[in-house]
Amino acid sequence: MQQLKFRGNLIFSLHFLYLQQALQFSILGENLRLISQMKISIITVVYNGKAYLKDCIESIINQTHRDIEYIVIDGGSTDGTLEVIGQYNHHITHFVSEKDKGLYDAVNKGINLATGDVVGLLNADDMLAHNDVIEKIVHAFSSNSSIEAVYGDLNYINPQNNKIIRKWKSGQADSRDIEKGWMPAHPTLYIKRNLFKEYGYYALDLGTAADYDLILKYFHTYKLKALYLPFLMINMRTGGVSNNSFKSLINAFMNDYRALRRNKIPNPIRVILRKKLSKISQFSQKM
Repeated sequence: MQQLKFRGNLIFSLHFLYLQQALQFSILGENLRLISQMKISIITVVYNGKAYLKDCIESIINQTHRDIEYIVIDGGSTDGTLEVIGQYNHHITHFVSEKDKGLYDAVNKGINLATGDVVGLLNADDMLAHNDVIEKIVHAFSSNSSIEAVYGDLNYINPQNNKIIRKWKSGQADSRDIEKGWMPAHPTLYIKRNLFKEYGYYALDLGTAADYDLILKYFHTYKLKALYLPFLMINMRTGGVSNNSFKSLINAFMNDYRALRRNKIPNPIRVILRKKLSKISQFSQKM
């Protein structure tokens, strides 16, 4: 009798173990299916960017995640940029070359062309830092369906010698941190595509602060459910249009102020000052 009871318990235990493993394999299979089926749209906006565009494009081509919709919006380049783009035609899903109303008008064009589940931007002189960046982004979205956006870390690179001059580690934050001058590294921000129609596109009247305005709106006003991914996502060459002259710096300050006022952020001057001061520690970080 005891032997029968023992055999019955053994069979039950083995059956339970089998079901448990089958369930685990089923969940794993479903996660793998979601990962393989997730399409990522990456938008590159370029105007006379021949010098570094090849590095940008190849950093996308070399990604381990294969379902990437690559969109290139050119502003009517005349420096040989179009010839570089032509070399990679078979890797580019959508290509537009025409005059636009500025950087973020071109970005909005790209978003409207996108059909992926998630949209990210990669500037023409920037690079994805590793070949598995997009794979890690897809895994984060697939692991938690409530996540609406992800972001990570960024290095600023000296274009003359390719040395790191500044490290931006964003950290996990929420809408309250926006009021303290915090913002994620915008080039690392990947957002579910449907949110652009729901929350709005990049503003065209705020110059280079259009990205800050979008972050304020998404993170503060709409309480975006965003996840920080603690790894290096982007290598960004310095020398952008927002910091190349004293006049540009003043314009950037004023546009930041307008963006803060537009999004009803309290104490906008204090927020800007804290935002600027937060960058100091990024220069002191060790490599």
